[in-house]
Amino acid sequence: MTSPTSQDSSPGSLPVITPHGEFDYQTVPLLQTQIDTAVAIHGGVILDATDIAFTDSVFLTMLLATHQRSRLRIVNPSPKLARLLSTYGVDQVLHIYPTVHAARNA
Repeated sequence: MTSPTSQDSSPGSLPVITPHGEFDYQTVPLLQTQIDTAVAIHGGVILDATDIAFTDSVFLTMLLATHQRSRLRIVNPSPKLARLLSTYGVDQVLHIYPTVHAARNA
């Protein structure tokens, strides 16, 4: 089950969105809406991917589209997400950081 994401933003910094659970064609649209809102206001977003249990190509497509149009920073992808990113080689394109602190200071 997918639980809601949380957002944390400090003045002058990118907001942090922390999704939990599984993300596929049914659940990605809600996350996409939250990311789109953050991008519209702040020009980018930090996605804390620690607690993402499952993703598919729809999620990957969303990440790449967000990366192309904004400052997307991905934090600590779960092992399954890291494997997906590596399999498609997008871990070499996306901005991935070990911690939120490192992503904020990038």
